[in-house]
Amino acid sequence: MIINHPHLGPRDASEFTILGDASLINRPDWQADDADNAFYTYLYLRDNPAGLHRELWFHEQGDRSWLVVTRDTRTHAVIDVAIASDVAKAAKSGSAAPKKPAKKAGAKKAATKTVKAKGKGA
Repeated sequence: MIINHPHLGPRDASEFTILGDASLINRPDWQADDADNAFYTYLYLRDNPAGLHRELWFHEQGDRSWLVVTRDTRTHAVIDVAIASDVAKAAKSGSAAPKKPAKKAGAKKAATKTVKAKGKGA
């Protein structure tokens, strides 16, 4: 399975470690009156859906970033990938998850310049 990292491009899934459901981003308030119940639910009660699912993935063998990967659990097709901190900030502000800029397939920046060497006379 290939995960298209927003900053590094396509990466093999073996570079990542999966944590689980992306709802773990929404950590309960530890000072709330029902904190015990909220943390029990947060830590132990998980859904196991068939179909589209948002998951937290850690880029352990790379830049050590956290990603939210939306994939189909039946086919393992990766639908969307976003940086987890961006998703968390968008959730706190109440807006939709930020969209990453579209990248053109096969487009590469030309980082090198051809320098013509001048011949030296004797």
